[in-house]
Amino acid sequence: MAHLIRHKLTNKLTNAAHTVSNKSQAKVSGVFARLGFQAATDEEGLGFAECDDLDYDYRQGMQMDVLQGEEEGGQMEGDGELEGDSHYQRDGTGPRPSSLKTAGSLEEDKPKITSWEAGWNVTNAIQGMFVLGLPYAILHGGYLGLFLIIFAAVVCCYTGKILIACLYEENEDGIKVRVRDSYVDIANACCAPRFPALGGHVVNVAQIIELVMTCILYVVVSGNLMYNSFPGFPVSQKAWSVVATAALLPCAFLKNLKAVSKFSLLCTLAHFIINILVIAYCLSRAREWAWEKVKFYIDVKKFPISIGIIVFSYTSQIFLPSLEGNMQKPSEFHCMMDWTHIAACVLKGLFALVAYLTWADATKEVITDNLPSTIRAVVNLFLVSKALLSYPLPFFAAVEVLEKSLFQDGGRALFPDCYGPGGQLKSWGLGLRVALVVFTLLMAVFVPHFALLMGLTGSLTGAGLCFLLPSLFHLKLQWRNLLWHHVFFDVSIFIIGGICAISGFIHSIEGLIEAYRYDIHD
Repeated sequence: MAHLIRHKLTNKLTNAAHTVSNKSQAKVSGVFARLGFQAATDEEGLGFAECDDLDYDYRQGMQMDVLQGEEEGGQMEGDGELEGDSHYQRDGTGPRPSSLKTAGSLEEDKPKITSWEAGWNVTNAIQGMFVLGLPYAILHGGYLGLFLIIFAAVVCCYTGKILIACLYEENEDGIKVRVRDSYVDIANACCAPRFPALGGHVVNVAQIIELVMTCILYVVVSGNLMYNSFPGFPVSQKAWSVVATAALLPCAFLKNLKAVSKFSLLCTLAHFIINILVIAYCLSRAREWAWEKVKFYIDVKKFPISIGIIVFSYTSQIFLPSLEGNMQKPSEFHCMMDWTHIAACVLKGLFALVAYLTWADATKEVITDNLPSTIRAVVNLFLVSKALLSYPLPFFAAVEVLEKSLFQDGGRALFPDCYGPGGQLKSWGLGLRVALVVFTLLMAVFVPHFALLMGLTGSLTGAGLCFLLPSLFHLKLQWRNLLWHHVFFDVSIFIIGGICAISGFIHSIEGLIEAYRYDIHD
């Protein structure tokens, strides 16, 4: 009994001495930090001291199982340390112990999404309206086009995973910790320290181009669908695009997407119903399928455009970092990416092949234009509704990127804030939003070619955001942890993606020039 009491007193004195020593070291480190000798602040120094105290108490408690009942408070401190120590980092980027987590409690209280909900979001991005252009890609690529649909699914799934890997770094204990939050953060980390903001600017420009081009494509497809639904009306496709844009002008007043998000699920379900109707019609004509028209050779001039179309239909990398950060179980992200891209690959391949077999060489840029007039009008009206309701999403995202980079970037913004003190949008800010809507209309009016614009966008920004940048960033940030086959995959994807992007961009521009010169509509 005397030995037990002596052991207990010894440990109490040791703990007290150790605590005083650590707090003294924290104060000294704070003094040196003020003098500029180290980056730590008083709070960080105190955080280090408390972490060390908790770690010491926990280890002492493990050695004194006999005294667990009498030292319950110290045992609770040990348990608290377990939670914080697993993420502990000396650079201050990891979460602090429970006593210092008040600032991060708001982030922890934010609702998280399940892997199924995340998969639904990814499915919405890669199974959207632009699937309607895939049969046109088979027209110019044949079986190689089908292979490319599978290949693009595999590559985009892989690059999505390595992009998320770039958000993490290993701490001193070899545990992966999330140190970046967005695509822009990854790009800036790759360009640091010489050009710390260059990568972010490049990614922002690519995002804006892709989002604005997506808005233009929605206007183009709306005008195209309405024109082909009512061919007897004395209204041109350009005029129908103007009518569609008039309905989209209220988007300039959007402050958030609450009003629009209610319709997103209904739009997606309507689109799946439309796809089923198209496939059902194609199956009804299965006896007339033209298997001999599916070629093993490619149209060298047109096939690069098909590559851009297929790549653009898989683009989802822009929002993957935010999506993964909001998942309840980020460890399920890889599994979610696998099943979403497998499902997309199967459905896209079947839809493209069945539709092309039905109409063969008569396949048009938007496959619903091949339907009989009675069915076409109903299907196209549903598609126009979906396009108009889908437009606010990329529009609002483009506006946010522009506002944050040009008007709200702290003291580095090029222009004054477009919002007033009460959060109201200023008149000139509203004018800029209206100008963006009008710009999408002008582009749709002067370049009313859905497949060519889709191929151009896929080659210009889709290949960059999905193929080139993720593989390059992965090599730069994770080089020390990569195996030889990872390096081979990244380099191969970068080379293949670069070739496809350049060739697709050149041939899409040539196709647009040819269509503009000879006034070709389809």
